[in-house]
Order: sequence, then C-alpha cells, then structure tokens
Amino acid sequence: MLDIILDTLLDSVRLLPFLFLTYLCMELLEHKAGGKLLDRISSVEKAGPFVGALFGIVPQCGFSAAASSLFAARVISVGTLIAIYLSTSDEMLPILLSESVPLPTILKILGTKLVIAMVSGFLVELCLHRLLHRTDEKMDIHAVCEEEHCHCEDGVLVSACKHTLRIFVYILLISFVLNVLIVWVGEDTLASLFSNTPLLGQMAAALVGLIPNCAASVVITSLYVDGIIGAGMMMAGLLANAGVGLLVLFRLNRNRTQNVEIIGLLYVLAVVWGLLISTLGIQF
Repeated sequence: MLDIILDTLLDSVRLLPFLFLTYLCMELLEHKAGGKLLDRISSVEKAGPFVGALFGIVPQCGFSAAASSLFAARVISVGTLIAIYLSTSDEMLPILLSESVPLPTILKILGTKLVIAMVSGFLVELCLHRLLHRTDEKMDIHAVCEEEHCHCEDGVLVSACKHTLRIFVYILLISFVLNVLIVWVGEDTLASLFSNTPLLGQMAAALVGLIPNCAASVVITSLYVDGIIGAGMMMAGLLANAGVGLLVLFRLNRNRTQNVEIIGLLYVLAVVWGLLISTLGIQF
C-alpha cells in the first residue's frame, strides 16, 4: 500500500507545473486578453493539430491534462485535442530507453505517432467543419470556474493556484483508486486481454490504452519490447493512451455527451490506425 501511495503522489506531483502554467495562462487570457489577442489565438488554431501533436509527443502526461483544461475553456478545438491525445503516451519512451531499444526504432515509433496524430487531428477538423458543418464554440474560460464552482476574484495568481489545487486533488484521488485496482487485478491479467486475432487484438489493446494510468502504457510497451504483441497492437494501445487527460476532460468539460464522443473517437482512431499498421505489415 505504501508503494501505491508513493507512486500515486509522484505521478500526480509531476503534473503540477503543467497544470499551474495552464491555469495561469487561462487566467491571464480571461482577465487581460483583448480582442486582437483572441483573434490571433483563433488564427493560430487553424494549425492546432500540427502544434498539438508536436507538444503531445513530449514524454509527459501533463500535456494531455493541460489540453483537456484548454479544451474545456474552448481555447483549443476538438481536432487539436485529439491530436494531443493521440501523440502522447505516458511511459512509452522511458520504457523503450530502459530496455535499450535501438534509437532508430524509437524514432520510427515517435515519428509514426506524430504523423498519425497530425493527420487525424486535421481529418477531425475537416469532418466537423466541412461535412457536419459544426462551428467551433467561442472561448469561454469562465466555464472552467463555473464547473469547479469557484469564485475567482482574488487575482490571477491566486485563481490559478485554486484551479491547480482542485484538479490536483481530483487527479490524486482517482489515480490512487486506479492504482489500487490495477494492483488488485494485476498487470498479468491486463496483458492476458491481448489477442493475436486481427481486429480483436487492436480493440483489446486500445481498450487497455484508455485506462487513465501510466500502468497501461507500461504494460503495452513492455509486451511489444518482449515480442508478445506486434507493432499494430502496440500502436493501437499507445494511441488511445491519453492518460490523466481523460480524467480532466470529464472533470471540467460540462458537455458529458461530447466527452463520450471524444473518447469514442479516440478509441476508433486508435483501432483503425493499429489495424492499418498490422495489415500493411509495418514493423519498427
């Protein structure tokens, strides 16, 4: 139990800098931003999936949590959020490095995730705007305050600290519960869910990847390194592995139906890309 508590604390504390900087920027936008700045942000958002995928590839789950917060305030779009979710993958890079996986192989995996994230993000934007004729909602940073039921009249710095503390405690509690469940179930049991059957294997891997805990990426990456699963299943699981970003999304975004749609879209994209990689026989 002590190890579970320590692991939960360490994983959650790593998020603090990202969360604080995110909420500080959001508070500055809410209190200081003028029309020109907001217009500039909107114009940059056209390249959002490209920028989001680049940031998401950094091996730190704090970016997915930050992205969920920004999406809840409508600072970034659905396409950008999906791109970040797809490119991030908790403990993948540290595991690959610790297992002495050749650098060219690591770069191929990272590059593939990056390209998939960018392409998927832009495709989501294209489908929403051109096919479904949906328009992006206007930036509403105050919506995060309303969802958190806090009154942010104490200045930018204090308000940012309030939001950071609230989300930190929420993530800490949920992560602790998940860590207890994973230890109880066992990583071997998670690994047994994988199947070498086409499609079923990708579906199982993506399902495990959706678990908002670093254990999911550890299991998936380790199985790939050990040669138990192929590149397609590995990629399906890691593409779906958005980490604690999914927890923050459900905490802050008031549109619960939209949250389910986003997770469903993330899952489908992960399975499709994983299946495509397997079908084409791509190896890293």
